[in-house]
Amino acid sequence: MSDSGIDVWLENFIVTHGGIAGTVHVRSGDALAIAASRNVPPKVVGVTRIIPKGKGMAGLAWERDRPVATCNLQTDESGDVRPGARAVDAQAAAALPIRDASGDVRAVVGIAFSEERVLDDRELEDLQRAAASVIELIR
Repeated sequence: MSDSGIDVWLENFIVTHGGIAGTVHVRSGDALAIAASRNVPPKVVGVTRIIPKGKGMAGLAWERDRPVATCNLQTDESGDVRPGARAVDAQAAAALPIRDASGDVRAVVGIAFSEERVLDDRELEDLQRAAASVIELIR
């Protein structure tokens, strides 16, 4: 599933926020379905095409209804990062739940950065607020 409007939005979001890779997953029934990706290896896109609630960073962001972040995808030992995510050539990353007008999580935006760093609560809130604009493109 790919939507050129969401693809363009994702590219702009990544560049604006200094990222190097990202995804948009949209809720479809009881799972998240990939709608767009940038600089994510095809194998990872294939594995994350459909994500159940609670699985991986995106599924956990949906389940917890709050951002899930890691300072380094490559060395994270929290259990939140799935092994396939290590194939993305990035370090710090965040999965940001996006709510619709009724307050339900409708999508999850992922962004990854080239450097290792802690994404503090304020930065995660800023990223989530900026990512919320994708909701206008979701049908």
